[in-house]
Amino acid sequence: MEHTQGIEVLTQAHAYLAEVVAGVPESAWGAPTPCSEWTVRQVLNHARIDQQAYGLAITGGRPDSDPFHPADVLDGDPAAELDKVLRAVADAYAGLPADAEQAPTPLGPLPVPLAAAAAAMDAAVHAWDIAVATGQDRPLTGELAEGIRPAAERLVDHLRDAYQVFAPAREVVPGYDSAEALLAFLGRDPHWSPTAS
Repeated sequence: MEHTQGIEVLTQAHAYLAEVVAGVPESAWGAPTPCSEWTVRQVLNHARIDQQAYGLAITGGRPDSDPFHPADVLDGDPAAELDKVLRAVADAYAGLPADAEQAPTPLGPLPVPLAAAAAAMDAAVHAWDIAVATGQDRPLTGELAEGIRPAAERLVDHLRDAYQVFAPAREVVPGYDSAEALLAFLGRDPHWSPTAS
């Protein structure tokens, strides 16, 4: 994966997350999600803090709170609060020197394309969580799933073993497309629905 490809994948993932968050009905912020015991609002806040961490790893500083204890309440408009963070992350990656080989991340330094794909993985999967939890017809695309796959294959098993931040991988059923296979690898039920939770 080339430097620019990683940034393109991150841009796609951020657009997906922003689109999904903008489509959340006001009545759905407390709805259950594929992230066990977390509401839509908590998943959004977790995603926001994680993205903040990716940006601040480059520019310096720490996120404003713990992503694994996301608050139920965000000050102001959730979509606007998310937009500020996504812009900051995009600016941080755009500000990397053109010849930079690695970028600092919350997971340690990684090759720039892989660092961007890791941030994209986090944004896209939580966008999918919110989309399915709120009944939006905004699936994770195969193109975005393929862009994220290198980060998933390189990082997820380590994160799963060392930090228990991913559920165990699920079986990839014959006939799964690339997005369904990625979600299963990340421990998600690709056909999760609020009624099945």
